[in-house]
Amino acid sequence: MRDSPLSMKTNARINGATTDATTSVLNSGLHAGSSAGKSQVFGQTLHLLQVLAMNEVRLRMRRLSTLLAVMAMVAISWAMIVDPKTGSSLMAINQSRVLYTSSALAMGSASLLSFIMALIGFFLVRGRIVEDIRSGIGCVIAATPVSNSLFLFSRWLGGVAYMLALALVAMCSIMVLHALRGDGPIQLWVYLQTYLLVLGPMSVFAVSAAILFDSVPLLMGKTGDFLYFIAWVFQVAIVSKIEEMSSGSLSLWLMFDFSGLVSTIVILKTHLLTNNFSIGASTFDPLLTPITLPSNMWTIPMAMLRFGATGLALSLLLPAIVLFHRFSPDKVKQSHARKRRSPLEILNGWTRPLAKQVQPLLIWSAKLANFFGQVVADIALTFVNAPFAIIVLVVFTVFASLLKLNVLPGLTVFVVAFWGVLISDVSTRDFQAAIEGMTAAVKGGAVRRYYRQLLATMMLGFLFSGVIIFRLSFASPLFALALAVGIMSVSALATSFGKISNTSKTFMSLYLFTLYISTQANSVAELDLFGFNGVANINTIVMYGTIAAVAALIGYIHTLYKAK
Repeated sequence: MRDSPLSMKTNARINGATTDATTSVLNSGLHAGSSAGKSQVFGQTLHLLQVLAMNEVRLRMRRLSTLLAVMAMVAISWAMIVDPKTGSSLMAINQSRVLYTSSALAMGSASLLSFIMALIGFFLVRGRIVEDIRSGIGCVIAATPVSNSLFLFSRWLGGVAYMLALALVAMCSIMVLHALRGDGPIQLWVYLQTYLLVLGPMSVFAVSAAILFDSVPLLMGKTGDFLYFIAWVFQVAIVSKIEEMSSGSLSLWLMFDFSGLVSTIVILKTHLLTNNFSIGASTFDPLLTPITLPSNMWTIPMAMLRFGATGLALSLLLPAIVLFHRFSPDKVKQSHARKRRSPLEILNGWTRPLAKQVQPLLIWSAKLANFFGQVVADIALTFVNAPFAIIVLVVFTVFASLLKLNVLPGLTVFVVAFWGVLISDVSTRDFQAAIEGMTAAVKGGAVRRYYRQLLATMMLGFLFSGVIIFRLSFASPLFALALAVGIMSVSALATSFGKISNTSKTFMSLYLFTLYISTQANSVAELDLFGFNGVANINTIVMYGTIAAVAALIGYIHTLYKAK
């Protein structure tokens, strides 16, 4: 999530755009500092703020990973809002379906997206200052006459505009869905009002926290990530504070509801006078009369609480301005800008001696000296880079062999989660190591390299889940087929996303989020990617098989085009 066009590994086109933008900013800053009249200085300051903020937005919008994230977010949003013909609905109240009016779709989709974007948005915005340090442009910024407050506020403004742009795209996609499945007219003001009040405070909080944590050297690492995760979990804890509230009453605790999910629950509780309702893929009784939500769901006191939450989130910028290190070597060290070590990387360091056990695979791949031998070499390299995976493979294999059949679906969740993280960087490690040109120069070129990486990810998937597939092929063939097709589909998506975006984080974040949604919406067949929910059918298996073919084709076309 922290990849930036300011990185030293970016392509020449983006580097050129960054240099031009930086030069423009410096010229604007110097001109603003030399202005004589107060009105002229104020005008130059606004111009400088606009240049900095727009530069921030452009740099983020030009990343291909942003486009992929938006497309995946739209797809997930549509998956959440299921067709009522399937027996499930976005909202159900006392077992009655809520009609898909503008207020229902806006309230339901905004609350679900906001809670997830509150977590993902932080990592989307976070890391720009770290990239400035790593690329060396931080020294240039530190030497400019731009003040800390103006610099950080421009970064904040650009980050908020970026987050709201993503929310706007999601809102437009929901309105398209409304035209296909909705009930009643599309009320634009209802959508705008709901998305602004729900996702607005969330965007301000996520961006403010990202700016604050990047401004304090102590919080630039995993400590900041962990503290923000605690704050995100705290959003769920607020639910317990409102359970005791009577209908129509409000609490100051709602000012800490930056995600807007709890506020949505309070609004529904106030209008419906019941606690028996659900948001998400909810089953309903088709014999009961559907319920229509009123168009105007927001009251003035509730809107004021949302504005209060926005102001509280914005206050995080105040300590950021005071504590900003200004890229000073005596405050922030180069080590703070190095790649952070995740828990898996720490475990890999501890288990590094196990990498010697992969040597027979490397020797075997060298003796084969053909395409299959190259695939085996990629698999061996994966285990060398992540020796902890050897222990996990042994443990999963033993459990899959000894556990009862009814426990295997639960084990499958952990297997595919770990495997997805493991293979997320298979197609990007050449780019990260800056050896794409070298690997493309061998026999077969870049296209053959793409096929090797695709097949290696698939074989790793079958290696981790092979025992499960074998046992279930006798007891539940449909589950086994769904798991096999899911592995092929995810392998194609991981390889294609990696080749196009040149970062593993795009696929990994979207994959883990989709996997989480799949475990929660366990009655929706379309989300049963690996069949562990037991609701996958032939149609969904064919659907994911088609996704695998399309993703593999897109990755091939992109690789072929890039090679030329």
